[in-house]
Amino acid sequence: MSAPSHEDVFSVGIGGAAGEGVREAGASLAQLLTDLGFEVFVGFDYPSLIRGGHNFSRVSFSGEKVHCDHSPLTILIALDEETLRIHKDELNKDAVILADTFEKEYAERFGANAVTLPMKEFAQKLGAPPITRTSVALGAACYLLGVAPDVMAAILKKIFQGRSLDANLELATAGYEHLAKLGFRQQERLAPHGAAGATELLDGNTALGRGFVAAGMDIYFSYPMTPSSSILHFLAKQQKEYKIKVIQPENELAVVHMALGAAYAGKRAAVGTATGGFALMQEAFSLAGMAELPIAFVVSQRYAPATGGPTYTSQGDLTFILHSGHGEFPRIVLAPGDPQEAFACGADALNLAWKYQVPTIVVLDRELSESLETVPALDPQSIKIERGKILEKPSENYGRYQITDDGVSPMVFPGAPGAVVKASSYEHGEGGMTTEEAGAIKKMNDKRFAKAQGIANELKSHEAAKVYGDKDSSNVIVFWGSTKGAVLEAAKYLTEPAKLLQIVWMDPFDAEKVAVELAGAKTIVDVEANRTAQLASLIREKTGLTIDKKILRYDARPFDPLELTEKINALLT
Repeated sequence: MSAPSHEDVFSVGIGGAAGEGVREAGASLAQLLTDLGFEVFVGFDYPSLIRGGHNFSRVSFSGEKVHCDHSPLTILIALDEETLRIHKDELNKDAVILADTFEKEYAERFGANAVTLPMKEFAQKLGAPPITRTSVALGAACYLLGVAPDVMAAILKKIFQGRSLDANLELATAGYEHLAKLGFRQQERLAPHGAAGATELLDGNTALGRGFVAAGMDIYFSYPMTPSSSILHFLAKQQKEYKIKVIQPENELAVVHMALGAAYAGKRAAVGTATGGFALMQEAFSLAGMAELPIAFVVSQRYAPATGGPTYTSQGDLTFILHSGHGEFPRIVLAPGDPQEAFACGADALNLAWKYQVPTIVVLDRELSESLETVPALDPQSIKIERGKILEKPSENYGRYQITDDGVSPMVFPGAPGAVVKASSYEHGEGGMTTEEAGAIKKMNDKRFAKAQGIANELKSHEAAKVYGDKDSSNVIVFWGSTKGAVLEAAKYLTEPAKLLQIVWMDPFDAEKVAVELAGAKTIVDVEANRTAQLASLIREKTGLTIDKKILRYDARPFDPLELTEKINALLT
C-alpha cells in the first residue's frame, strides 16, 4: 500500500466569524463540486456563539471516495485575520491563500501565494449584504480549481436559486475574473470523474430525517439542542411536501410525553434530541417500554458531561444509551456510520418500533449529524413500511396486552368501535388494568421479553456488523459510528493488511458474527472517540473477548485520517 499522503485529495478551507456565512460558503462549494461529479466531504468547526468566535469549513474532495476531511489545505479563504493565525500551519507547500488584506507578517510568510481578493469591496460596490462576499471567494476558488466560467455559472444558478441569485452570481464572476486578470495559476489535475446526479450531498441528520419519512412517520417532536437541531429544521421546512406534522414543544419533557400520546393514538411518532435532552426523558422512555408504545428516538452525542462542548463531537454516551431507562425492557439501539446508514437506520428504527412495539434509538454524534458527504442518491421507494399488528375489528373483550407466542400484542387505537384501549405506566394484566400480584407481574415481564427472540432474528436480515478491507487478515480494527469515515480513509495507507469491523447494531448485539470475525486475530485495535473504550467494553460483555490495543480520541475533535494511519501502523508492527 502507498505511504500516507494527502496528494490525491484537495482541501479548501473557509474561515471567519459566526454570522459571516462560513458554513453556507463551504456547503455551496461542496454542492458545486458534487454537481461536477466529485466525491466530497465537508467538516464544520464552530463554537457555541451566535456572533463572533472562529468558524471554519473544510471541503475535501477527490475523484475517489473521501470518507472524512483531510487537514492539509490546498486553498485557504480567510474572511478575517484570525483564520490566518489559526490555520497557517495547515497549508500544503504550494497552497494559495485568499484574503481581503494581508498583514506584513502573513504577506512575507506566504509570498506569491498570498492573493489579495477584495471581497468586501466587491460586495459594497454592488450594494449587496456583507455576507454575500463569500461568493467572491467561491468564484475565485472555482478559477483556481480550473472550473470553466460557464460551468460555474450554470451550477451556481441552481445553488443560489431563491437566495439573491443575481448578486451572488455577479460576485462569484467578479472573484473569478479578478484571479484571471492576475494571471494566477490554475490547478492542473482537477477534472470531473463521476456522473452528475448519481450522488447527492447530505449530512447524517438530513439523511436520517428522510429515513423516518420513508418509513411512514406521521409526526416529529423535538426541542432544539445541538447537534440534533437540524433534523427539526429540515423536517419543519418539508411538512407540506412530506405530509407530516413537526412540533417543537416547550422542553424535552413535553417532547417525549407528546410522542407517547401520539403513539397511543396510532400515529407513527419520532423524537429527536441530543444526549443531554435524552437524559431528561428517562422516565418517559421507561414508560414507553412498560406501555409498549412504539416510538423511534434519534439521539445525537456531543462532548459532555453537562453542557460540555456543545458544538463538538464525542462518542462518550454509548453505555448510557444502551442502559437508558429504569427497569428491564427490550429496546433496539442502532449506530450508523455515514449518511447512507443514517437513512437506513432511521427507516429501520421506525419500522422496528412498530413491528415489536418497543422504543428504538438511533445513535448519532456531532461529526455524523452535521458533516456533509457525497453518497449515492437515496431511494425512498426502497423502504417498505411495516405497520405491525393492527386489528381492524377488535372484539368486545379486546385486551391491549394480550399474551401471544411472540410477545407482540395486536394494537387497537382509541376510537375503535367497541374497544377500550388502555395504556399504563403501572404493571398491568392483559386488559391493561393495574396489578401488583407477583404471578401476573412475572407473566407480563416474560411477555415483553418474549419479543427478544423476534428482535434477535432481525439480525439475520440486517447488516448488524459490517466487514471491510482484507477479510482474511489476522489484523482487525473495530469501530462504530462516525469513526467509520476516518478508519476507512486511514485504511488506504496502512502498511499491513487489515480487516475492518464496524458494529451497527448495538442492542441486540450480533455476538456470534463479531466473535467469528475476531476469532484467531493476531492483533485487534479498537478505535473510538471516547476515553473509556465503550465499544471494547461492550464486545467483552457480549463475547468474552478482551481488546487490549486501543486508539482513543477524547478532545472533542474527529480523527484525522493520516494521524490515525500512523497510530494503527505502529500497533500492527
